Amino acid sequence: MSTEVQIHEKLPLTQAIPLGLQHVFAMFGATVLVPFLTGLSPSVALLSSGIGTIIFLLLTKSQVPAYLGSSFAYIGVLTTFVQSNNTSGAMGGVIAVGLVYIILYLLMAAFGTRWIHTIVPPIVAGPVVAIIGLSLTPVAVDMSSANWYIASFTLAIAALLSVYAKGFLKIIPILVAIIIGYIVASFMGLVNFQPILDTLKPELFFVFPVALGSDFLLPSWDKLAILAIAPLAMVTVIEDLGHMIVLGNITHSDPIKKPGFHRVLLGNGLATGLAGLIGGPPVTTYGENIGVLAVTKVYSTFNIWIAAILAIIFSMINPLQAAIMSIPTAVMGGVTILLFGMIGAAGLRTLIDAKVDFSETKNLIIASVIFALGIGLPEHGVAWATVVGIGLNLVLRGHSENVKAK
Repeated sequence: MSTEVQIHEKLPLTQAIPLGLQHVFAMFGATVLVPFLTGLSPSVALLSSGIGTIIFLLLTKSQVPAYLGSSFAYIGVLTTFVQSNNTSGAMGGVIAVGLVYIILYLLMAAFGTRWIHTIVPPIVAGPVVAIIGLSLTPVAVDMSSANWYIASFTLAIAALLSVYAKGFLKIIPILVAIIIGYIVASFMGLVNFQPILDTLKPELFFVFPVALGSDFLLPSWDKLAILAIAPLAMVTVIEDLGHMIVLGNITHSDPIKKPGFHRVLLGNGLATGLAGLIGGPPVTTYGENIGVLAVTKVYSTFNIWIAAILAIIFSMINPLQAAIMSIPTAVMGGVTILLFGMIGAAGLRTLIDAKVDFSETKNLIIASVIFALGIGLPEHGVAWATVVGIGLNLVLRGHSENVKAK
């Protein structure tokens, strides 16, 4: 097996299925956390993420190894409408988010996407990529704080396997670390098996995902919900752009150019629209799964297909959902420290590979402001940092030579 598995390569199913399962574990906690917080159905969120990822892969011609999970950007506004018994209005707003994506797709399809690299050169891309990972690290640390002993143990297993393991073990370090961490945590009394046992009853074993809320029939066009939810699409669009930059850096490809950022937006928009139709939260590309790619160096979209199919199956099998949900928070915290940290390091690598000269005041200012806003702002820091960084680059570029990639 080569050191890296490229985007279009396919490993045997005996290897691809565990790799797909590794991606499921990486996204599962965050994807079901959003519906738990907002009052939507976790099963529907899992189903919509799996189907949405398949839609995304089809529209990007299987050239972008990204998984789509529940977006955190919409938690506050969705919670407001769902808890006020207006779930159908909230879902209308989610569909409106998908329409915003589609409108942006049409504009980019008409005018091209080459300009993206002009306004997002390495001096902007590198710090943005770094803060995508670094801004998520407080979440990982908070999860780990549930039990630092088990979190540190799980992190150590993942790190040791990533560096010293041979053969197939080297490309599934996250999955193996979670399993070992789970076993050790169970001996420490940190795993509650009762929810799993409860779902083993025949009448509870299989469930068809159904949207929660007695008021949910079909999405409705509530003007207030649309005005409150649809504009947030710009936040996740910018996050998608950052994720594509990260993916390009990690996989040595350029998804913004091929298949094109417009296709990324179309795939994400249609996936979000579908989520709204069936009662799920908006979906977006996931940093957790990008972190898995960085750690394992296995970039095959075939594994993402398998992860999506597994997510759909898991959404209908109660014991499997319960088993994954029973993984202690600290275990997932340990592995997410590594995953998010790898994304942050990928941003620094972008700056190094592009040989960005920090003796230039322009570059120092742009990077400093992006880091400060991205890490310092409590809400949508990455999005605001990206916008300001792009603006600073356009304003200051005339005062010094452009920094070009190698």
